[in-house]
Amino acid sequence: MKAAAGAALLLAGASCVIASAPDSDEGERLYRRCYACHALEPGRNTPAGPTLHAIVGKRIAAEQGFNYSPGLRRLAETHERWTPELLDRFLADPEALAPGTEMGFPGLDQPAERRSLIGWLGSRGSPD
Repeated sequence: MKAAAGAALLLAGASCVIASAPDSDEGERLYRRCYACHALEPGRNTPAGPTLHAIVGKRIAAEQGFNYSPGLRRLAETHERWTPELLDRFLADPEALAPGTEMGFPGLDQPAERRSLIGWLGSRGSPD
């Protein structure tokens, strides 16, 4: 319950993203689409993707030991950190937000799904 409350507070400032508290079970279910490429443990990058540990609030393209695509490095030049709003835009259409990203994920169409996933990820550690 504490993690879900923390995620809801983290997203409370994201008026364009949050309409109600995210569904933690749904967020965990949606993460299953990510785990083949992204681990949750700190510092555990895979060849396909950096860890998503504490991604909400984390500096963009800054995970040590991962070679980011040119698209994400350019995004990091214009946006310092992964905010809930920016994650929402990225999860909706990664290529539109970060042209040249190598992430082979078409995006999540449903805003409620994105809210749930961002809320669940936000409960997985504190950013740097």
